[in-house]
Amino acid sequence: METPATHQVAAEKDAPDRHARQRRTIGVLIAGQILGGLGMGASLSLGSLLAVQVSGSTAWSGMAATMNTLGAAAFAIPLARAAVKRGRGVSLAAGSLTSGFGAAIAIASAALSSFPALLIGLILLGAGTAVSFQARFAATDLSTPNTRGRDLSIVVWSTTIGAVSGPNLFEPGEAVGTLLHLPTLTGAFAFTVAAQLLAALVFYAGLRLKPPVRGPKPGKDSGTRTKPDSGFKILRRKPGARYAVTVVALSHGTMVALMAMTPVHLHNNGASLTVVGMTISLHIAGMFGLSPLFGWLSDRLGRIPVLLLLGQAMLLASLVLAWLAPHTMVTPSLILLGLGWSASIVSGSALVGDSVSAVERGPLQGVSDLLMNLTGATCGALAGPVLAAVGYSGLGTGAMALVGTVTVWTLWQLLTRHRAPAS
Repeated sequence: METPATHQVAAEKDAPDRHARQRRTIGVLIAGQILGGLGMGASLSLGSLLAVQVSGSTAWSGMAATMNTLGAAAFAIPLARAAVKRGRGVSLAAGSLTSGFGAAIAIASAALSSFPALLIGLILLGAGTAVSFQARFAATDLSTPNTRGRDLSIVVWSTTIGAVSGPNLFEPGEAVGTLLHLPTLTGAFAFTVAAQLLAALVFYAGLRLKPPVRGPKPGKDSGTRTKPDSGFKILRRKPGARYAVTVVALSHGTMVALMAMTPVHLHNNGASLTVVGMTISLHIAGMFGLSPLFGWLSDRLGRIPVLLLLGQAMLLASLVLAWLAPHTMVTPSLILLGLGWSASIVSGSALVGDSVSAVERGPLQGVSDLLMNLTGATCGALAGPVLAAVGYSGLGTGAMALVGTVTVWTLWQLLTRHRAPAS
């Protein structure tokens, strides 16, 4: 007969093996994220420019971010289910292969001047974004609550290496594209194809022997054998889960709305591809570069203080700069936008894990990524017409509504002492 004492003994025996597996898993995830980030960074920032080129209209520029985030949303739950049934290796490798195929379709769409084909390619490219987001949760499969923020943030940080380098491959990509006789603005997509194929190999080879997604063996959570509710059922019955998922979604939507239109704004004002690439690189550095710090702070100070006092504050500062100085302060605004996103997503994602038991974590993570990307897609779709109608300054003002919603809800939670996820 099992007792709490036997569970404690089992936990102590399992701990060294679990820690070793966690270190190996983190290493594989870092390698895959570097490759995936390189591929996505090299192509996604050019997506809005390619959309304008193929469609012939600036109004369609926002569809690049929209289709990519719709793709990430569409693949979120299938990849989460595959992770539960087949393991993280199969799930992440399949997503990377799909993303590489999407990049190949994007190249073909430019050659054929087919805007519908480009949209399909961008949707499939979204699988790479879904992989990147799922990898942050994969890092916490064997984590404890005291290390969840740190483990998650390390994998988020690893994306920096590839993602920051990617936008600076615009001009080298064009040189490679010329050698390969590829259409204008598609050379970087060739890098994406190669990088995603390599990422798929790393994920499959490194994680294929790992068991399906589950919580740590020790503890009360993992003793449950009942089938977990769907992610949407969990949201309906758990206020803490609703709050955490909403915070992640709205913070991501804020970032997508402004970032997606920045290349178009800069290009329309005469900036070169080099300037566009450098600006996006600095933004991406802000998104990922300090994520370990934010993860450590969320473990030590609490999720909500990092989310509100750092994350939402920096997002608001970014939008204020975009509103007041849309031509002279674009780069500082984008850096703050990345930093605010990082603090909000790291602490918010840790809140998602904190808000439910281990057996419910997989379904909730899939729904969180789905809603996050749907919000990003909506914001990206609206950003193009808003930019055309009221300019970059007006876009920054409009996005403040999202930050305000998160801030008010967070303050309401604190003031009314609602039961919130552990902080």
